[in-house]
Amino acid sequence: MRHTTEIKLANLSDLFLMQADIMKPEDVRRLTVDDALVDTGATRLCLPTSLIEQLGLTPVGKRIARTATGIVERTLYSEVEYTLLERSGTIRVTTLPEGSPTLIGHMVLEDLDLCVDMRRGLIYNPAHGDDWIEEQL
Repeated sequence: MRHTTEIKLANLSDLFLMQADIMKPEDVRRLTVDDALVDTGATRLCLPTSLIEQLGLTPVGKRIARTATGIVERTLYSEVEYTLLERSGTIRVTTLPEGSPTLIGHMVLEDLDLCVDMRRGLIYNPAHGDDWIEEQL
């Protein structure tokens, strides 16, 4: 079953510049994706190149990824702050070909203590109620 959700994104470097009073809040590059696909088969947050460009992210490396169509090389980009269900975190972004949906991978879900319920979609981890409990290493 396909589950989508809203995710809010902001360029983390811009947020740091805003906190240092170097950038105005209205100049922070942000966007909202209304129909991001919750994909437990994906690892990171994956965005099409046009959204990466809108956020002004910079390449930081390459990664090899296993996809439904085989092994491919993907570019890894600088960090974003993401917000789902009123919980926020940060992560480096992986590129996707243009026309692909935004993918919310398992690293994001684990970071925010969220899971997918087949009937209700994205929910807070039922083992923790409404509490946000982080795993300790």
